[in-house]
Amino acid sequence: MKIAIAQLNPIIGDIKNNAQKIIEVAHQASQDNVELLLTPELSLCGYPPKDLLFRHDFITMMAEELKAIALKVPKNISLLIGLATENPQAMEKGEKPLYNSIALIQKGEIKQIFHKQLLPNYDVFEEKRYFAIGKNSNYFEINNIKIGVTICEDLWNDELFWGKKNYKINPIKSIQEKGVELILNLSASPYVLRKQQLRETMLKYLVNRHKIPIIYANQVGGNDDLIFDGNSFAVNKQSQIVVRGKGYQTDLIYLEYSSQTKDILPGNIATIATEEEEIYQALILGVKDYAHKCGFNKAVLGLSGGIDSALVAKIAVDALGKENVLGVLMPSPYSSEYSIIDAQHLAKNLEIKTEKIPIKPMMDNFNTSLQPVFNDNTFGIAQENLQSRIRGTILMALANKYGYLLLSTGNKSEMAVGYCTLYGDMNGGLAVIADIPKTKVFGLCRWLNHEQEIIPNNIIIKPPSAELKPEQKDEDSLPPYPILDEILERYLNFHQSEKDIINSGYDYDTVKKVLKLVVRAEFKRKQAPPVLKITDRAFGTGWKMPIASRW
Repeated sequence: MKIAIAQLNPIIGDIKNNAQKIIEVAHQASQDNVELLLTPELSLCGYPPKDLLFRHDFITMMAEELKAIALKVPKNISLLIGLATENPQAMEKGEKPLYNSIALIQKGEIKQIFHKQLLPNYDVFEEKRYFAIGKNSNYFEINNIKIGVTICEDLWNDELFWGKKNYKINPIKSIQEKGVELILNLSASPYVLRKQQLRETMLKYLVNRHKIPIIYANQVGGNDDLIFDGNSFAVNKQSQIVVRGKGYQTDLIYLEYSSQTKDILPGNIATIATEEEEIYQALILGVKDYAHKCGFNKAVLGLSGGIDSALVAKIAVDALGKENVLGVLMPSPYSSEYSIIDAQHLAKNLEIKTEKIPIKPMMDNFNTSLQPVFNDNTFGIAQENLQSRIRGTILMALANKYGYLLLSTGNKSEMAVGYCTLYGDMNGGLAVIADIPKTKVFGLCRWLNHEQEIIPNNIIIKPPSAELKPEQKDEDSLPPYPILDEILERYLNFHQSEKDIINSGYDYDTVKKVLKLVVRAEFKRKQAPPVLKITDRAFGTGWKMPIASRW
């Protein structure tokens, strides 16, 4: 039996166009003699639809489009589509009104509906807010082959693999007991660094334990702060990866299931990207889809001559094209000559258009206007931040004037400790690298230069500086970035206490200062643009910390 995975990139809420893409790929697969076509979780509406699920017309449109799809796809192909369906017993049993479902279409009819049994409610997931729990593991048949259907999280509860049970039931074990020969998992699994390796390790374990091959179909694309990497794959009964689709792009992946051996035959196996490649490809996809799905064709950003704006500029060029990126140089009296030269050198390497707008006249006007209120000529943090806010205002003006997407350039280290100016360099529609620690920013730029100099070497080797006052260096206010990032990783990612971090060998005063800065900066993070997520602990949808706290 020939099977295909349609690794789709839906637009959330664009139900009719998502349906049309499904119909088109079904016709393409049918021409290639595919008998069974898989699409990802909630492929009809896109994942995650969030509170659109509260709209009755949204649910009705999905049901109507599902019927239309059934009539428009070829009759010789069986099709699995992800969508939200109504729970008819919601009122009677006090349950949520919807299910996260998979519909099976065969011969022009909706034959079966399968419901997700494990609903994640952690990190970026809030499925219990919307969905009722599916009660039954189930299967369908093609050519007398029993095929089990699971949805994303349904795979993620093997107590032996994890060392604990996260849910009361294990759908894989239940579906095995029904005598299925093949298990499908239709997912919308967001990207984080090295998650593909975890998925493949887990599925190999499950196949080895249950002796049933598994096909894993995943969504691809950027949806707000979340990035979906695709990388759909299949594991045979020997726990080997025999098929893998492309990462970070749509794909139609073909594979063969043998009814004689009851196993998946070897097919094409796309390679897994290196750590730097996968981060970079994910960020490109995140910027490209955020821009296009929100109606932007062009982007603007400030070019300071620093490493953060250099990396964001390169990502923007690869996502949107060099002709669609504008870099703005906004030197102040404290900007070094080298920073201006470095920014111009970068722009030349990237072949992007630039504008140069010196901010000294605006600084002078602000200082003159504020002097009577400030009642002194002391230069301090207020004057430093005014420079950043002037630059942010200029960039927003250009974005508004020409309909550009403003990309903010702050990294995760800065976002964590508040070393970025609210209404200044935090201005923007998308925070591209705000989940990338400063040390990783350096690493990515060195990696980009492995064949030729793209990021000017002087940008990489010079000490980081905001250049808001004479001879300023980041280390005047912060620990060295390697130390800062290690402390932040322990605190943010591994949830270590202040005491634990100090006992690990870090300086007492340094740890106290860093953690205090993290807590104090929470109000800034609540007002930041969406942050592209590439780690388990990103400042975005899954970050839920109080502002007014003393912890």
